[in-house]
Amino acid sequence: MFFKSTAAAAAVLLFAIMFMVNDAIFTSAAPANPLTAEWTGPYGGVPPFDKVKVADFKPAIEAGMAERLAEVEKIAANTEPATFENTIAALERSGSMFDRVMTVYGIWGGGMATPDYQTLQREMAPKLAAFNDKIAQNEALFKRIEAVYNSPAKAKLSSEQERLAWVYYTNFVRAGARLDAAKKNRLGEINQSLAGLFTKFGQNLLAEENGQWIVVKDEADLAGLSQSLKDAAAAAAVSKKVEGAAGIILNTRSSVDPFLSDSTRRDLREKVWKMFINRGDNANQYDNNAIISEILQLRAERANLLGYKTHAHWRLENAMAKTPERTLELMETVWPAAVARVKEEVADMQALADKEEAKITIEPWDYRFYMEKVRKAKFDLDQNEVKPYLQLDKIRDAMFFVAGEVFNFSFTPVTDVPVYHPDVTVWEVKDKTSGKHVGLWYFDPYARDGKRSGAWMNAYRSQERMDKDITTIVSNNSNFVKGKPGETVLISWDDATTMFHEFGHALHGLSSNVTYPTLAGTAVARDYVEFPSQLLEHWLSTPEVLQKYALHYQTGKAIPQALVDKIKNASTFNQGFATTEYLSSALIDMKLHLAGSSKIDPDKFERETLASLGMPKELVMRHRTPQFAHAFGSDGYSAGYYSYLWSDVITADSFGAFTEGKGPYDKAVGKRLVDYIFSVGNTIDPAEAYRKFRGRDPKVEALMTKRGFPVSK
Repeated sequence: MFFKSTAAAAAVLLFAIMFMVNDAIFTSAAPANPLTAEWTGPYGGVPPFDKVKVADFKPAIEAGMAERLAEVEKIAANTEPATFENTIAALERSGSMFDRVMTVYGIWGGGMATPDYQTLQREMAPKLAAFNDKIAQNEALFKRIEAVYNSPAKAKLSSEQERLAWVYYTNFVRAGARLDAAKKNRLGEINQSLAGLFTKFGQNLLAEENGQWIVVKDEADLAGLSQSLKDAAAAAAVSKKVEGAAGIILNTRSSVDPFLSDSTRRDLREKVWKMFINRGDNANQYDNNAIISEILQLRAERANLLGYKTHAHWRLENAMAKTPERTLELMETVWPAAVARVKEEVADMQALADKEEAKITIEPWDYRFYMEKVRKAKFDLDQNEVKPYLQLDKIRDAMFFVAGEVFNFSFTPVTDVPVYHPDVTVWEVKDKTSGKHVGLWYFDPYARDGKRSGAWMNAYRSQERMDKDITTIVSNNSNFVKGKPGETVLISWDDATTMFHEFGHALHGLSSNVTYPTLAGTAVARDYVEFPSQLLEHWLSTPEVLQKYALHYQTGKAIPQALVDKIKNASTFNQGFATTEYLSSALIDMKLHLAGSSKIDPDKFERETLASLGMPKELVMRHRTPQFAHAFGSDGYSAGYYSYLWSDVITADSFGAFTEGKGPYDKAVGKRLVDYIFSVGNTIDPAEAYRKFRGRDPKVEALMTKRGFPVSK
């Protein structure tokens, strides 16, 4: 998740109105003292995390905004004819202080959201939205951008410069640059209101995730759990200062999903499941339903002001899909096969439960538990048999190995840069052949209070070479539950896949080789940004990775080939569940935003729409509406959650370029991948970039095959 994601990406305010920003890339604030200064230190300068205090943020944001507005006004007031250099390039050079401040501010929002920070966040959100609008609605500035875009001299620009001019022109138009004064004023009011609502939505969700848990009292409550899960529950109880209990199950996916898979206590599975799926929907001070309804109304009004039928039509105009109708066509092509597979999966689970005389009907809190039983019965594969071979640190090293083989990168730990939390580690990235510094990679793996749930990638600094070479700084962030001090952290196969996914976003940023920062790295169309990250997931299961890095945490022995074969044979197992829980969220997201100005009761809309789609009763949306941060924590993935499926069509098709060649480590194909996909950022239309890599457009059949669904003839 640029936000998986990410996806982005996500409970942080995204400033995508002016610039094409990846959901995974979050920039944020810091005040005058350390935060307004140029970054100093090694590697071209690094964020001064060791000096940051929440009290510094507000003055730094205000100073950054003032400087940026002064720079913009100077560009707009230039009496010389508008040129690429004095207008577009000048805008690229402006706002450096603001960008630095907002980077640190965003990092705090995602990983260090203390109560005093959240108070500041609520105050600054509408002010930042107003600041963005002041630039986007600057009439004199837009006229200069428009003049460059329409100038006959544009033919003399490089292809990258021409693309950048198009990006600026298009984003200003889409942000209301052509509206009259009254409509601009109303648009500003809407954007400020939305900024406040996004912040409140994210803070409500964080409060429920950090403030709710299920206590497991004794050994009987831990029945079925592996020792590593028991230790994690005990460590979580210590972190929350819960005494007199065997442990607690935190209200995060990385804690909930393993419990639902392993616990033999059906009563506790139900409690844990209900806690998790009701986040933001508990009719308390953190309930998000009214906020969602207001967000939808404001988005619809904004779209109409800007001349679009719905928010979905506005959001998709610059995406690969172009129209909501195309996304629905894809989703509705896959949906029937996914639902049909769910019915088969449930039938298998029910038959097994009946055979065991469990005397139950499969309910949503049973799905993961019986899914594992069926996996064991059908494929002789137990996920707890796999987990001892998946050590967090070893999977991280496996990612480095793949980056070395496919991208020619090396990773070396460094200790000479400050971090914002003791859990964070930093690695220098170099080109293996030349030894040239490429960038820095920060890794923040563990859950804690004040950190939003999920996994995501951030870009702290974009690569560019306008005036000099500036290297990138990126991070990956997860929410694994720590065990006892010094104890090996074991993760699931799904967790390992997610790590590779988010690392794909990081490699997209690290591979960037462009001139202008607005076009760098992951700043591509929303429904294209998940393609590089989803593609990297394929390397986890390669023999080269498993034999070297899937090592038993006690014996150090490599995962047995027989177990690898079982994993491969079961690769399409449970795709009904995985696809349907995701697709239901994507369909609800799109249909909510196609409803226009209709007054929406989110719970009712979700319930009735899922019923009309034939949603199986044995599972729920991956992200129920009141906790759907992708859609309501920002504009980032709103009417855009379909992107993961759209990107996976490209992913499935593109991996064929490797399998049709010499395999996943084919150097020639890997070079094409870097040259045409990972390094070019937004300097080229993504559809054209893909055709250069693959030689043709992607085919949906590859996706159906990947997921084990029947392919229409």
